[in-house]
Amino acid sequence: MFTDSHCHIHAQDFNADRDDVLQRMRENNILYVADICDDIKEMPSLLAFCERHKNIYTSVGVHPEYADRYPDLKAEDLLKYADNPYVIGVGECGLDYYYNADIKEYQLRVLKVHITAAQESGLPLIIHNRSSDEDMMKILTESYRVKPFKGELHCFSSSAELCKAALDIGFYISASGIITFKKSDELRQIFADVPNERLLIETDSPYLAPVPHRGERNEPAFVIHTAEVLAQIKNMNVEEIAQLTTNNFLSLFDKVKKDE
Repeated sequence: MFTDSHCHIHAQDFNADRDDVLQRMRENNILYVADICDDIKEMPSLLAFCERHKNIYTSVGVHPEYADRYPDLKAEDLLKYADNPYVIGVGECGLDYYYNADIKEYQLRVLKVHITAAQESGLPLIIHNRSSDEDMMKILTESYRVKPFKGELHCFSSSAELCKAALDIGFYISASGIITFKKSDELRQIFADVPNERLLIETDSPYLAPVPHRGERNEPAFVIHTAEVLAQIKNMNVEEIAQLTTNNFLSLFDKVKKDE
């Protein structure tokens, strides 16, 4: 059984055929799904969605591209959802200087709010990082020294240095469809060096569809293609990768109710 540790099936991209997407997900043995929050205002609909569908969970957070919409965000705004049985993480949150460098100061402040919420709740932090490795390394390591917290770098496509810094504080590293792309040799090498017990897989759907679906709308069922490439990288078979990454998901996101 596979796990899609990070997707956005609540997104408008799936409004026309969401039930079909869920059916394909089940047909392809995707057992657990994390339908990740990227805008805290969506929490009521996300929670209602999780209540209707077995083994689908969510998180609470604000994506860095929306950071300027929440200049007064407080940890308490996130923590009020922390006890909900469907909320398994804090985020996604982080830094993105590729598209949104003009709101850098908002991003930095909002990220620190999320870190505080993760420290206080014990929930894993779900980090988005793009073109902001130096600031991300500094914030994660300095915050961890103040008070430890757990988390992951989702959809990892950054530097080996950031990967190492995250692993050093106990983070997990999540592979997306990017590792299937032809020009991702350097990224594949980074994943070859990630300890097996820290690996996750995801789709980040509807974005970043893996080969052979690159350019299409992504969906949870496509996580299998990422697993196939990760299996090649790790000299394992796909079934082993499925079990490994599912076990790792359950270890990190320990609020998930294990399917018996």
